[in-house]
Amino acid sequence: MTLQQGAVFLGLAVLVVELLRGRRAPAVVFAGVAFAFVLLDFVSVQEGLAQLANPGLATVVVLLLLSVVLDKSRLLEAMAEGLVRGPYRWALTKLFAATALYSAFLNNTAVVASLIGPLRTLRAHAPSRLLMPMCFAASLGGILTLIGTSTNLLVNSLLIGQGMTGLHIFDLFPVGILIVLACGVTMVLLYPHLLPAQPAVGEQPSDYFLEATVQPTSTLVGRSVEAGGLRRLAHLFLAEIVRDGRVIAPVQPEQVIESGDVLVFTGDLTRLDLLMRFDGLETRGQHYRLPQDNLVEVVIAANSPLARRTLKQTDFRSRFDAAVIAIRRGSERLRGPIADLPLDVGDTLVLVVGSDFEKRNNLQRNFIIVTRHEVQKFTDPRKGLVATAGFVAAVALSALGVIDFLKALLLLLVLFLSLGFTRPNELRRNMPYAIIVIIGASLVISQVMVQTGAAGLLAGAMLGAIHQLGPYGALAMILMGTWILTELMSNNAAAALAFPVAIGVAQRAGLDPQPFVMAVLYGASCSFLTPYGYQTNLMVMSPGRYTLRDFVRAGLPVALVFQAVALVSLPVFFPFGR
Repeated sequence: MTLQQGAVFLGLAVLVVELLRGRRAPAVVFAGVAFAFVLLDFVSVQEGLAQLANPGLATVVVLLLLSVVLDKSRLLEAMAEGLVRGPYRWALTKLFAATALYSAFLNNTAVVASLIGPLRTLRAHAPSRLLMPMCFAASLGGILTLIGTSTNLLVNSLLIGQGMTGLHIFDLFPVGILIVLACGVTMVLLYPHLLPAQPAVGEQPSDYFLEATVQPTSTLVGRSVEAGGLRRLAHLFLAEIVRDGRVIAPVQPEQVIESGDVLVFTGDLTRLDLLMRFDGLETRGQHYRLPQDNLVEVVIAANSPLARRTLKQTDFRSRFDAAVIAIRRGSERLRGPIADLPLDVGDTLVLVVGSDFEKRNNLQRNFIIVTRHEVQKFTDPRKGLVATAGFVAAVALSALGVIDFLKALLLLLVLFLSLGFTRPNELRRNMPYAIIVIIGASLVISQVMVQTGAAGLLAGAMLGAIHQLGPYGALAMILMGTWILTELMSNNAAAALAFPVAIGVAQRAGLDPQPFVMAVLYGASCSFLTPYGYQTNLMVMSPGRYTLRDFVRAGLPVALVFQAVALVSLPVFFPFGR
């Protein structure tokens, strides 16, 4: 091992450790390591900047900007009620198929966000039996096409960066459809037994944890809970009273209310207006315009610096121009004032937002936005149909070889701007800076690993095992290794780390790199065991009241079937021979 290779491995070790710790955003970690390699002259500044001209990276950016417009369509939400009608297995089959199909072409996060609301309010089946399968179907649909996920496009960018031929839009479909069908059958057969049939007793899926403070002038002061009219509120239940730091629970009907009491309710947030009828009862966020025309529901992202800190410590209101009026954490029962609760990854917050909220540049790092103000959707359904038809036409013309895919997407983006479907300011706010940095930095790191021989050295260390296990064994190592990485960190990070190793293994073994590259691509989308491996998993955790155990129990069979089908079918469609 040369000194240069040792420095590369040290940089990779720092990269892996920081990603596993989760203290810094992945984009910052990748950019730091790539910048260090440039400073050490492992790659020139010109070569590093040249990676930003990668066609795969440009495709990712334009596609994600187009998704800003496509996400405004209400078509999927309108279909939700029809999808879940009928017996559970039939409803699950329809929901799975529709979600996977949409996710093959649209942003997975947007698809899941569109369906969360309808699925948790429809009463045909318990939301806990639908939300996780829907979320997994969205992840599986992403492996049907090249544009299904940003991870697919990242791997394609890395492939092009190595001077190899890029993937076409439907190259993933033969293996992907086999995986999707096998995993779908697994869910339909097992999930009636693995997923809970009902929410926790006495709690509805729409329940939130919200609070109101009794002001000194309130007519409630000195009156009992029952006399004050708080005993039998429709859709809201007085769970506890916080008085001078002391929690009073359960709340008895004869409990007398005092000035300064914090009344903690659970229930349907859409009936927040019931609390506002009481004189001198102040709800959180009351200084903003209430109640429902500017409510935004968000989930704390995996790498958010808000985790493990309270609202007071984060100066939440001034940082985001928003106030937290309700919070929910899976199936956990929260206690105490909202302002004093340490936030956690996966917490669902309901915010009352000010006019500057959408303009803040720290939203993507901290939140996964589940529902927004209604004007974000097209009020005219015809616009949604035109946008969807335009996108389908762009994909079809590209697949038929009529026009280059990137050119088709650029033309469509210009069309959307000219028709007023979006505005430059909206696109600028939704520019995927983190994805751009991760892909650009990954291209630099991958190039350094190949040029310095670090990737070959790592592959050489695995060569003994490869000779013993054969090509299938080597493929299994790459596939399962990427799967493990994606469960521990983000799927983009896992793909970026596994890609140069896969290339090195194939080259050292004298095999075609394509099946190994595809193993990285598929393995990075196999995130079903924890709510933290993929952001859509986090999005359904609180609405479905899932625990980590629920994810392991329901996700493990799907993950194992996914791995088995991928391992068997990859060499069939992507042979080992050159």
